[in-house]
Parts: sequence; C-alpha cells; structure tokens
Amino acid sequence: MAITVGMAVVAVPAAAGAAQPQPQPTSTLPGPPQPYPPGPASLTLSDPSVFVGETVDIIGRNFGPNETVDIVIVRRPMDGGGAGGGAPSDDPDTESEDRASDTTTLTARTNSRGEFVRPFTPRRTGVYTITATGRTSGLSASTELRVLRRHHEPPHHKPPHHLPVTGSSLETPMKIGGGLVATGTLLLLGTVLWRRRNRLGAGGTH
Repeated sequence: MAITVGMAVVAVPAAAGAAQPQPQPTSTLPGPPQPYPPGPASLTLSDPSVFVGETVDIIGRNFGPNETVDIVIVRRPMDGGGAGGGAPSDDPDTESEDRASDTTTLTARTNSRGEFVRPFTPRRTGVYTITATGRTSGLSASTELRVLRRHHEPPHHKPPHHLPVTGSSLETPMKIGGGLVATGTLLLLGTVLWRRRNRLGAGGTH
C-alpha cells in the first residue's frame, strides 16, 4: 500500500512537468539584400573635343543625392602656342587672349541618384580642366575638354553681277545727252549767224 502511494506521488510532478509548454525552436529569416555601395564619383563629357562656340554637356554620376555641385573650369592655352587649335587667328588681340589662362565657375543640382547634366559653351580655344565637387558629400571628379578654332574658309570670289538695264537707269544719261545736244545746236546756230553778220557788214562797206 505504501509503495502504491509513493509511485502516485512521483507520477504527479512528472505529469505536471509534461503539461508545461516547451520553448519553440527559433528560425532566422534572411533580410533584404543590402544595396551595393555606389562607385566613385565620375565626370564625363558629351564630346571631349569641340569647336569654339559649340555647346558640350558636363555629365556627373555617383555624387550625393539632391546636392549642389560646384564646377570649376580652368582654361589653359594649348601646347605649342595653339598647336592643334586649328588655323591661327589673323587678330593679334585674339591670339594674346587665347594664350592667357582663366577660370569659370558653374553650379549644378543632382537628382535622387546623384546625377546631373550641365551644359557649357566655351568661347575661346584651349584645354579646359573641369572639376566637380559635391557640397554635401565632398565627392569630387575631374575631366578635360579641348576647344579648337574653326579653320578659315577661303573667300568666295563672286563674278561681277550685271544688272539689267531699266528705264529708270537710262533716264539720267538721256537727260544729260539731250542737254549736251541742245547746247551744241545753239552754239552752232550762233556761229552761223555771227559769220553771216560779218559777211553782210563787209559787203556794205564796198
């Protein structure tokens, strides 16, 4: 009897332990893939070589999103006093200006992907070093642009243009000619009359 009661006492805690909830095994789900870090900032041109007065696009990529970008353009003369710059200018003032260096500053605004396009129209020949720097990100990139002078076209010699003769163009010469003829006629008549008078006068004296 005592053995039966003891077995019952031992069975009660075991049954109570079995009734308690057991911890569930945890599972780790993979999160969304992390975006790749953007590449270095880059600066390219729609055309690396243009003529004076042509417009070129300055294209920036991988800058900070929605930031202002400062663009500094430093121009220097081409090596060899304009070699490769097209035909030399006939204007010495233009030549001296082309040999001087100068700096131009522009600004651009990037989109949400850190890209921008800024048009630029050079007015003088030379090699332009273009550097873009983001104000917020501090990212910077550079590129070069060569600006050439157009070759002078040979002058076109046009043949003399003969205008058709019209009545209005003949009117003035005809008036002048008519006046000269009338003057000559009067002089001739005057000479004839003067000779006749002289003859008559000479005949009366005899």
